[in-house]
Amino acid sequence: MTNKGAKLLLLPFDSVKIETRAVLRKEAEARQALAELKGFAPVIPNKNILISAIALQEAKESSAIENIVTTQDEIYRSLTMTPFAYDLAVKEVINYREAIYAGFNIVKKRQLIRISDIKNIQETIVENNAGIRRLPGTSLVNDTTREVVYIPPQDYHEIRDLLDNFCRYYNNDEDSLWKMAVLHYQFESIHPFYDGNGRTGRILNILYLLLKNYLDTPILYLSSYIIKNKNDYYALLQEVRKKRVYEPWILYILNGIEETSKQTLKKIQTIKNLLESTLEKVRVKCPRIYSKELVELIFENPYSKIDFLVNKFGINRKTASKYLKELEAIKILSHLRAGKEMLYINTGLMEVLKMP
Repeated sequence: MTNKGAKLLLLPFDSVKIETRAVLRKEAEARQALAELKGFAPVIPNKNILISAIALQEAKESSAIENIVTTQDEIYRSLTMTPFAYDLAVKEVINYREAIYAGFNIVKKRQLIRISDIKNIQETIVENNAGIRRLPGTSLVNDTTREVVYIPPQDYHEIRDLLDNFCRYYNNDEDSLWKMAVLHYQFESIHPFYDGNGRTGRILNILYLLLKNYLDTPILYLSSYIIKNKNDYYALLQEVRKKRVYEPWILYILNGIEETSKQTLKKIQTIKNLLESTLEKVRVKCPRIYSKELVELIFENPYSKIDFLVNKFGINRKTASKYLKELEAIKILSHLRAGKEMLYINTGLMEVLKMP
């Protein structure tokens, strides 16, 4: 059954009882997991370490949902090189990370999201300014069967009106987590752009958590959870579109928040322990070059190079090279030649970042 021309309900869904007993129970569990994550994150004072590492991992996973596949190593290696060294998949992932940063700055500055902000996020992801769909003919198809499974709104003015309604609900005072699930369904069903809707919608999820103060930094993302449960994601979206069955979809998203919060907390704990042990190892074995800022730099940049140290600390290239080689000698870094450049890899951190 194709959901052709389905009329989207305006938000909020007054006629639908969202807050079932099961939803409220799972909401409480997801809130608790988020609160623990928010409370623990400041144990790493340098927020750039977490934001850089986790945002890039999300960029990779979210792009993978759209069949844009690359590896952590390829991404970090490319980040140390000129833009001309990027292949298409890596460039798309890096664009996604930049869109996360742009959205984060918008929320910090204005504490709301506008249609123009959503457009800017999407434009950063796809690197074009085609904007909101104006031409009819967009439909969503099953990748395997090629069957049309959903036809989103086609008229430009209707799409604009729905986005305006979406933003008003997104920014209002209601701060429940189940609301994020409703918003995500609505945005993906409006499907306002020719490309990048899924990735834009997933960024709007994390921005919602920041806007409503569930988190202080963008460190929780659902893409890895969606990849593991991809069939359920699309099936439950369709159940809402076809039958207005909301509870299973909302429970799916709330469970994703809870599960991902716990996984992220575990990863942050592991990064904290590794950072502390690395600081101590450098202090004991390389006291002449020891500094907290040096160790933090190789955690902010798991793939480092001489230029990073030169620019950060104002030292000459010979001294920077010496620092990196000393860190390699005590097995904190390993080197890799990429063209004319020598890259130094924080091997312990890379192993942590590859954790599920």
